[in-house]
Amino acid sequence: MNAFNSLMDGFGTALTPINLLWAAVGVLLGTAIGVLPGIGPAMAVALLLPVTYGLEPTGAFIMFAGIYYGAMFGGSTTSILLNTPGESAAVVAAMEGHPMARSGRGAQALAAAAVGHFAGGMIGTTLLVVLAPTVADLAVDIGAPDYFAIMVLAFIAVTSVLGASRVRGLASLLIGLTIGLVGLDQMTGQQRLTFGSLQLADGIDVVIVAVGLFAIGEALWVAAHLRRTSGRAIPVGRLWLGKEDVKRTWKSWLRGPLIGFPFGAIPAGGAEIPTFLSYVTEKRLSKHKDEWGKGAIEGVAGPESASSASAAGTLVSMLTLGLPTTAVAAVMLAAFQQYGIQPGPLLFEREADLVWGLIASLFVGMVLLLALNLPLAPVWAKLLRIPRPYLYAGILFFAAVGAYAVGGESLDLVILLVIGLLGFGMRRYGLPILPAVIGVILGPNAEQQLRRALQISDGSAAGLVDTPFSKTVYGLIVLIVVWPLLRKAVVRTRRRGVDVEA
Repeated sequence: MNAFNSLMDGFGTALTPINLLWAAVGVLLGTAIGVLPGIGPAMAVALLLPVTYGLEPTGAFIMFAGIYYGAMFGGSTTSILLNTPGESAAVVAAMEGHPMARSGRGAQALAAAAVGHFAGGMIGTTLLVVLAPTVADLAVDIGAPDYFAIMVLAFIAVTSVLGASRVRGLASLLIGLTIGLVGLDQMTGQQRLTFGSLQLADGIDVVIVAVGLFAIGEALWVAAHLRRTSGRAIPVGRLWLGKEDVKRTWKSWLRGPLIGFPFGAIPAGGAEIPTFLSYVTEKRLSKHKDEWGKGAIEGVAGPESASSASAAGTLVSMLTLGLPTTAVAAVMLAAFQQYGIQPGPLLFEREADLVWGLIASLFVGMVLLLALNLPLAPVWAKLLRIPRPYLYAGILFFAAVGAYAVGGESLDLVILLVIGLLGFGMRRYGLPILPAVIGVILGPNAEQQLRRALQISDGSAAGLVDTPFSKTVYGLIVLIVVWPLLRKAVVRTRRRGVDVEA
């Protein structure tokens, strides 16, 4: 009840006219910046940090929260319409959202994403209010073996369900892991695959990889086939979700936060892993398996709901432990320090008005985001009416700008082109793109957690499975790997039985 009373006080702070204005500005800026390929919420908050120097702390953080949620939705918009993720958490939205857009259902995909963000954000923020202390305690107890097990689960799950074969999924994953090795070894400082280039010592940014594989690869693929196709604009189609769409997505909207919030709250969390796992879960539970890869609406609704809930989860560790689990949380932590405020267990006592005003503003921001983006879904979908030569020329321009903005190095543009050619080759030979992006995102962290776990156990492999949590995760991994084989064996046995009876 104390948390409820504090939240009501927070609404009193968040609903003042000036703070409502900052929330609306944050949502608008976040959505607009998120739509640009390569410029995600972390960069948006970082760029706007100097602008808030003259603001009162509560108003500044309310605006930051609006930017965070708005940029996550904006990133999914370009993923769905243009197959160009605005940030890494929006990668999964392209898997089913873009095929929907190409078949004339772009507005439905955007509406499913908007409602998913709203549902995930509202449920995730409610869990933040209710479960923050408990989740923080669990996060403290999770160790390196548990982190590594979670990442192995993500690797196995995504290579098992994507692509024409598991071998191709594994090959794509290995490509991503190799790209993730570029740079300095985090444990020893040794250079790896840098070819003596100082610019590569920091590694290849995941935004460049995602934009290269998706945007550049897609543009090159379309250009290679334009001479054999008409190049006509893609129809927008019917503009709102129908009864059948809602019937198929409402469970996905509710399942997403159950995956997204816990992963957002733990160190090594963020939106990438839960969106991948939500996609896998929805595909396993779907009754329309023939539509997957061709535009299954559940593949948009579930991951986007999980992504939004994970954003609320990241605030748990950041506010209660001072531990940022994503790049955005790290920038917001720097903003707290800019105002002389130290997040941690005492923050809720010392800065109660600010914290509860921030949490209440998350609810307000989600309502503003839905009110803004649901009516705009048909408007965004009209981007697809632009003739493809002009559309993809624009994509190449904004992809290049986004890649250059990451580090300000001309070498980034060369890397972008090389990775784009790699993406074109992967499409040519049927390798799925998503496992490669997962390898780049999670590979370095997985390596670091593996080495830490082995150091703790003095090099014994048994140290990787010495906790109940890691044993449970590895059990799930075995189930994912073995279950398809068992199912095939059962089907084969039944067919033989039918043949014998015949």
